[in-house]
Amino acid sequence: MSGPAFFQTYMGQRFYETTMPQLVRQLGRLNDNLERLVAVAEQLPGQKESSSGEPVQPTTTAGTEEP
Repeated sequence: MSGPAFFQTYMGQRFYETTMPQLVRQLGRLNDNLERLVAVAEQLPGQKESSSGEPVQPTTTAGTEEP
């Protein structure tokens, strides 16, 4: 492979100096938001928890038929 290495190019410098730090910041924000969402969900009364990671099925409602 000839030419400069990726980090030596303009796009490589921009990636390492701008894109990656922004990506890390956004992942941090996502983690903070998920933690807050979990805390709120845990405070909701009467919610069933699913230990298997699968969504909790709603209880049957009037007017629906079971297969």
